[in-house]
Amino acid sequence: MGKDVILDRYARLYEIPRQLALLGHDVQAHCLDYHGRGSGMWSHEAAPGTLTWKSTSLAILRMPLAYPWQVLKELKSFRPDVLLAASDIPHVALGAWLASRLGVPYAVDLYDNFEGFGQARIPGFVPALRRAARKAAMVTTTSEPLRQLVMQEYRAQGAVISMPSSVDLRVFTPGDRLLARKRLGLPTKGLLIGTAGGLYRDKGVEPIYQARTLLAARFPNLHLVLAGPFRPDLPPPEDPQVHYLGQLAHSQVADLFRALDVGIISILDTPFGRYCFPQKAYEMLACGLPVVATDIGEMSTLFADVPQVLFAPGDATGLAAAIERQLAAPVTPAVPILDWQALVGRVEAILTQIVRARSG
Repeated sequence: MGKDVILDRYARLYEIPRQLALLGHDVQAHCLDYHGRGSGMWSHEAAPGTLTWKSTSLAILRMPLAYPWQVLKELKSFRPDVLLAASDIPHVALGAWLASRLGVPYAVDLYDNFEGFGQARIPGFVPALRRAARKAAMVTTTSEPLRQLVMQEYRAQGAVISMPSSVDLRVFTPGDRLLARKRLGLPTKGLLIGTAGGLYRDKGVEPIYQARTLLAARFPNLHLVLAGPFRPDLPPPEDPQVHYLGQLAHSQVADLFRALDVGIISILDTPFGRYCFPQKAYEMLACGLPVVATDIGEMSTLFADVPQVLFAPGDATGLAAAIERQLAAPVTPAVPILDWQALVGRVEAILTQIVRARSG
């Protein structure tokens, strides 16, 4: 996601532990830092429970293969009732291993289809993921298609729940479009379309660039606004009417979505795309932004009542047509967005039942 889960307190990987602590539980979270930012411990306010984070930098580990034993030793002292494994394939497999050593149940959170990650190409990783998810007492998935995959292909033995990621509804709210444009240094006049997130070829950004070219002749006052990381093989177009804002702070992303006339959610037909739930869909909708989205996976369901906003995966012409429809007659579907408290509260009730059943 391009964020630090502890320092940025960002999204699902942060909110699930936080909300469990706010419900009165003592939560200890262990993170392995792949990027070498440093190790440390943090205690975050989450009364009536407690929330402690520990980060271990992979760069300073003398014996990386000893890390599981290090975490096991610390968890034996903590004596958890249940483990929750998340973030990627190694951590899901590690959670299953730790739970077997501790003799406690475990749950798995799949915020994406991890089989679409680069890690999945490492021999043995996909079988380890499927085995861990299959034996988990509970699996939460970010979308209904992913839930079906876990049930049918992984043959999950525990509860499997679709739990889309929510957003901070205090940050992502409707606001003044002109003021948002001024704050970001964007044109105050004209039509602004755009997106935020990974601007990568495999994440579907190329059709956005192609659709802009198709629309430019018909809408000379059209501007494309982009935010997020990109790779050198496909940089943002160099054009006076393309505005690249870099990687924005969380609150600035909300300003971006308030500044636009149409937000774009472009996803390819890949193992990742078919099962993901782009968080920016909820962020855009929470800001009251009309959107267009790829007709695939969870987006097909989310926007089923407004098919005019959908376009086929990778279809730049269809994307341009959907944008044009939204510019001519904008629609913003009334999609209910549950907050993190409500979402995690449902999961907490199931975890409590699992722990009670094991102890009873």
